Amino acid sequence: MTAPAKILVVEDEEQLQRMLRSTLTQAGYAVTTAKTGLEALEALIREEFGVVLLDLGLPDMDGKDVISQAKAISRAPVLVVSARDTGKEKIAALDLGANDYVSKPFDAAELMARIRVALRPPRCKDASLDPKSAGLQIDFASRRAIVEGRSVRLSRKETEFLHLLAEAAGAVVAHEKIIEAMWGRGSDADYMNVRVLAWQVRRKIEPDAGAPRFLIAEAGEGYRLNME
Repeated sequence: MTAPAKILVVEDEEQLQRMLRSTLTQAGYAVTTAKTGLEALEALIREEFGVVLLDLGLPDMDGKDVISQAKAISRAPVLVVSARDTGKEKIAALDLGANDYVSKPFDAAELMARIRVALRPPRCKDASLDPKSAGLQIDFASRRAIVEGRSVRLSRKETEFLHLLAEAAGAVVAHEKIIEAMWGRGSDADYMNVRVLAWQVRRKIEPDAGAPRFLIAEAGEGYRLNME
């Protein structure tokens, strides 16, 4: 019999911590809880976890500091669950190594789905092992992408973003052009909006969103799409 996946819940709000423990336990997971960043890091040193659910507003340290330290001592994916829902906070957490970000208040079913995705074993990165799975295919009409034989549904905005990059045929599309095309001239959108959108797309189309192979950022310039 396979042992249940272990999840570390880092949350100082008692009521929410109890709710998460109950929900995750009922779903068949083994749950460990921590109320501070220090407790979380000590738990990660003691044992291996399948996923870490991390609140950013902890009493002893900022959750973003926990992310950077956790990544140095553990391979567990970090799923941020936080009331800080600004694009700036999301990007900062993701840049530090968080694998996903869910804003509070959250839908329990969506959170469980994100946990299942985080627990999936990484796909083989050697496309030569299965030539049929190599590369990225996008059906813009049905708003679907196929990568490594896996089909994913894209939102309308994600599809428009990929279509814009695909039309450039591998060339870099400048941030300014992306903002104008996606949000319109004179909008309040900025580079942060583009980075959040790119992160959402990478989470769907990249075998490893932390090491993008298809959606490539060119520092200070923009993005390009590599379909191979």
